Amino acid sequence: MNKFIFDVDGTLTPSRQQINLEFKMFFNTFCLTQDVYLVTGSDKPKTVEQISDATYNLAKRVYNCSGNDVYEGETSIHKSEWKLPNHAETWLKDKLEESQFNIRTGNHIEQRTGLVNFSIVGRNADSIDRGKYVRYEQEHGERGIIADRFNMAFSNLQATVGGDTGIDIAPRGADKSQIIKDFDPNDTLHFFGDRQDPAGNDYSLAKVITDKNLGKCYHVNGWENTWELLKQWNYNESSD
Repeated sequence: MNKFIFDVDGTLTPSRQQINLEFKMFFNTFCLTQDVYLVTGSDKPKTVEQISDATYNLAKRVYNCSGNDVYEGETSIHKSEWKLPNHAETWLKDKLEESQFNIRTGNHIEQRTGLVNFSIVGRNADSIDRGKYVRYEQEHGERGIIADRFNMAFSNLQATVGGDTGIDIAPRGADKSQIIKDFDPNDTLHFFGDRQDPAGNDYSLAKVITDKNLGKCYHVNGWENTWELLKQWNYNESSD
């Protein structure tokens, strides 16, 4: 059976923004005709803010916080109790001080269920300050450098780049790939994500799907790209 798995930021929505209304109508209809699952680094309130309660509840299951906080509609299925160790928090604070990007908006180390999101500009940044950091990041590649150094310093933890401004940190193995245990080996998985590069937080799930020949991964470059691929899927299915 075909199962469709979607990242949210950069895949169904612009990063940290609401879903396009026309695409939302299309996607809701798609959810009614296919088995759809969501997997995102964000927590449930942020995900609902982006896609709405209605769309959230149309998914068969939503894996928030990279699969550490799992819901079926309003029902909680699993919730991790992991917290960031103090020595790792101190390390991140040092990197915050060292960064040459000079805008700080607060909420730089955000503890979520089972993971932490680290952001130099801060989770309180508005779209203007986020845009400034995105341009800085494109020039300097700061997040990838910090993630690589973190992974060398903490062998039992894993840092991956997610969204436009953040780094997701969790125990090794507690990344998006952990959701694979919930799917039948006979299922054909279709995974859509914008950060399937080795430093990205979609990479671990894309890798296990590819390595185990469980389906197909679509490395998209925005929600518009996702929409075009789903339109093509609907066309091919209706032509069969």
